[in-house]
Amino acid sequence: MHRLLLGGGGGVVRGAMNVKLKNQENDMLVRALLSLKTEDECYAFLEDILTISELKSIAQRLMVARMLDQGKTYDEVEKATGASSATISRVKRCLGFGADGYRLVLDRAQ
Repeated sequence: MHRLLLGGGGGVVRGAMNVKLKNQENDMLVRALLSLKTEDECYAFLEDILTISELKSIAQRLMVARMLDQGKTYDEVEKATGASSATISRVKRCLGFGADGYRLVLDRAQ
């Protein structure tokens, strides 16, 4: 199901939200993330809520998304990030057919 979301800056985001993700626990997590105001606050929260391995995995996926968005090949991405071809493929699929979360972050984080 596709829907339009009003972004915090008043912009409209097009994407597909997986309704299976919408629940009280995930709502609490989203509100927690939105409450963070500085990089230090984000690091402190991420350090508490994720293992180092989980954090590295998430950061790696974001780097893979950036490199794919820049037109890098699977081989270039794999060599630079150490990501598996399965991870690269999944991120590429999300960039093309996902909920546009990567697109939103990549556009805003430039």
